[in-house]
Amino acid sequence: MRIAVASRSFSRHPILRAELLARHPDARITFNDEGLSLKGEALVAFLAGHDAAITALERLDEAVFAALPELRVVGKYGVGLDMLDLKAMRRRGLRLGWTGGVNKRSVTELVISFAIALLRHVPRGNAEVRGGEWRQLMGRQLSERTVGIVGCGHIGKDLAPLLKAFGCRVLAHDILDFPDFYRAQGVEKRGLEDLLAESDIVTLHLPGGAGTRNLLSADRLALMRRDAILINCARGGLVDEAALKAMLMDGRLAAAGLDVLNREPPDDLELLRLPNVLVTPHIGGSAEEAVLAMGRAAIEGLSRNAIPEPGSEVWCAAGLD
Repeated sequence: MRIAVASRSFSRHPILRAELLARHPDARITFNDEGLSLKGEALVAFLAGHDAAITALERLDEAVFAALPELRVVGKYGVGLDMLDLKAMRRRGLRLGWTGGVNKRSVTELVISFAIALLRHVPRGNAEVRGGEWRQLMGRQLSERTVGIVGCGHIGKDLAPLLKAFGCRVLAHDILDFPDFYRAQGVEKRGLEDLLAESDIVTLHLPGGAGTRNLLSADRLALMRRDAILINCARGGLVDEAALKAMLMDGRLAAAGLDVLNREPPDDLELLRLPNVLVTPHIGGSAEEAVLAMGRAAIEGLSRNAIPEPGSEVWCAAGLD
């Protein structure tokens, strides 16, 4: 087997490198040792002559696949599928090794940290103390709050029981129904508009793509309570950021925690500098444990894989059903 590792972070991770080499001792493996951001013709040149690839944020579309007739398998490093054209893979009979939810605990812990930090005004308090002010800010506890989870896949299902441990009332909205899970965890199913209106905290856990772009439009954001908090640790593009900024500036929404944005790196400094906004640089899956889990899933995906099929878990996770 000839394997190309396009991902920069996988290539520089000593444990993942060693485990890939041990798993395929007879393979010819090409790592991205120069740390290049590969796309378009540069990506094609790097992957050319290989049977299999491990990719992360590299975009593999119809044009890339057409230029790589020898490529047979892609092992996905990370759970996001935005960068892969699954329909093109299916048309060409290409196999995908992907495991959903391997970084779920990393993301759910970040969501909870966002919720507590924003409820207790941690970002504002930190900024004020650093600026020479010293005043107590009155916040609210996460305990007993109503939290609405939009998207109850791997991460949503991991988050719900953690919130229940805080005594939270948990609402959920998803295009799929999970009655057994809802019943076992005491989660209340809601339509999207009702969830937005009822929740103290709304947290998004949806795939990106045309089907979810601006899901939280200006009209839907306006349904949220003035003292509510919005958290997005899923994908940029789910929220109308201009409308969100206006509501945060006008006091029509209490706060927002954003690990993802429409443009990354972001260019709207006015939004980023609002005192009721907490922004992190897309670190939801950037815990050491999650990185290892995602890398090992990508390695396993070179051996255990399938052609993407409509109705399959990967198809649904990509927002194609």
